[in-house]
Amino acid sequence: MCDTFAALPPATDDGSVILGKNSNREPNEAQVLEYHPAASYPESAQVQCTYITIPQVRETHATILSRPFWMWGAEMGVNAKGVAIGNEAVFTRMPLRKTNDSLLGMDLLRLALERAASAQQAMAVIIQLLADHDQGGRCAYWANRTYHNSFLIADPAEAWVLETAGPLWAALKVKDTYSISNGLTIGEEMDDQHPDLISTAQRKGWLKRGQTFHFAQCYSDWFYTTFSRSRQRRACSREHLDRHRGNLDVTTALNILRDHNSDDYYPHRHLFCDRLCAHAAYPLIRHDVQSVGSLAAHLKSVNPTVWVTGTSAPCTGIFKPVWFEGEVLPEPGPAPTGTYDPDSLWWRHERLHRSVLRNFQPLLDTYRHERDELERSFRDRAESASSAARWDVTRQAFAQAREATDSWLERVREQATRDRRGRIYRLYWNKQNRAAGMPL
Repeated sequence: MCDTFAALPPATDDGSVILGKNSNREPNEAQVLEYHPAASYPESAQVQCTYITIPQVRETHATILSRPFWMWGAEMGVNAKGVAIGNEAVFTRMPLRKTNDSLLGMDLLRLALERAASAQQAMAVIIQLLADHDQGGRCAYWANRTYHNSFLIADPAEAWVLETAGPLWAALKVKDTYSISNGLTIGEEMDDQHPDLISTAQRKGWLKRGQTFHFAQCYSDWFYTTFSRSRQRRACSREHLDRHRGNLDVTTALNILRDHNSDDYYPHRHLFCDRLCAHAAYPLIRHDVQSVGSLAAHLKSVNPTVWVTGTSAPCTGIFKPVWFEGEVLPEPGPAPTGTYDPDSLWWRHERLHRSVLRNFQPLLDTYRHERDELERSFRDRAESASSAARWDVTRQAFAQAREATDSWLERVREQATRDRRGRIYRLYWNKQNRAAGMPL
């Protein structure tokens, strides 16, 4: 249950384009932050995606990706041409393809980043891949879940929304700001569509004679769209975007990704997945809605700045700047899996996150100000760094973030505070910790 937003000029303060996303998945479904350089391939080359092999293109662009550890595709990413994409699970009336013989939405996202030099090209890549290979298959590591996908695609000049229902799709060009969640959002207005989109709705009885075609109303699955709380989360991100219209910057984007819609937030006090910064809880309601990775792309005419956590729970973590410069990403340790590894960037921070959950607000407050100051120093350095100095800024930011995380973990663990979590919530997280082998 993810959330993605984009802001274009004149909504941004510097005339840039900003895209942000929280990737929400199961709490032990660690996400890999990685860089892939541009590459050339022979004409007959193939690429192994999560479930199927498809023909490779001759040239691919360099990419920075955040992906679930077990799949080939990515939840979000940026390429060296300045194209950024986030995807969302959406629930539609069209049949789900549950067999593992097609592309995941995350595969489509990564393939588009590797193959496209603009947002429109990326959209065209996804549309063609849908036609050639369809979408479907198991989308979660532990749960047997399948869904369709929507995409928010941006480059330094424009952004597009592409929403799918099986092999069908609708597209809308973003005017200034837009956000997507786990429900279809395109209505009567659209800029492009699958040629069979309206006739399919008519044939299935979803569009009655005399009615005006409305994509979301015709194709949305009511049950999952409603109980995913996608409308509430989208309303929250829209409210932030509207409130800061004309002054949207990276700081605003990071604050949106951290939003709990409350100044006195405790994750165990609400049932549904209605917060932008999500914390998993309760097996039947919020089990697969942990924000396990976060990214904000600051897209200018040349060389985008990519702000990444490489960790879960952006409210407890640190965003670091990354460019397509130098070695791009510092060595993050071993790639994470679903099992605790103290040498992994993702799991190292996860001990801090899960320690804070014991008494969320007071424990987060023990280091929140330092986190904000550290990120402010990163932003100051990022804005003033020359191209030659950017790799040093990235390397130092990751090193400082690691030191800070270790220091904050010790501070949080030393706090003689009562465990404020409710019994069911505490048992839920104890089970997750045991499953991951985490020594808490």
